[in-house]
Amino acid sequence: MTVLRLHLLGSPLLRQKASPVATVDDAVRRLVDDLFETMRAAKGVGLAANQVGVARRVAVVDVGESDPPPLVLINPRIVSRSPETETAEEGCLSIPEIFGDVERAHTVELEALDQEGRPYRATLSGFKARAAQHEIDHLDGVLFLDHLSAVKRGLLLAKWKKSRKGKPGYLKEVVPEPAGEL
Repeated sequence: MTVLRLHLLGSPLLRQKASPVATVDDAVRRLVDDLFETMRAAKGVGLAANQVGVARRVAVVDVGESDPPPLVLINPRIVSRSPETETAEEGCLSIPEIFGDVERAHTVELEALDQEGRPYRATLSGFKARAAQHEIDHLDGVLFLDHLSAVKRGLLLAKWKKSRKGKPGYLKEVVPEPAGEL
């Protein structure tokens, strides 16, 4: 497995709609493993392929809950959303240190393929549903900032630009923390 570089806000890939995966092959399975590795090294709970420079409909989610276990989302599609919503703070590995309150459906039902290419359906609630919606948004070129009011989005974008002043490019190396000593 490989820890990949993250694309940051400003990278055109983050606004690109990802292409569907035609066949789940070894390359796609490797991408899934690399997404999990990168997400965990960056201390995230989800990661979409376009965040690492691959415009394919592949994402992973692991919020630490075992039921259902960590999600592999290949060609995911939300088939229903509960009318009940929750507003909670969200951040993004591609927009470090920027956070905003986003309203999302409390429960979603989704369809996707797993890492072996088998179709499945899952009903998710709470934090896991929020994370899955966030990652599926990424695959559609949508960022959590797009769910905020124009005023709030403007303030956060100004903060982002200030934090990036003098920093070139839109790529960030993810450096895993060294293993602890025994």
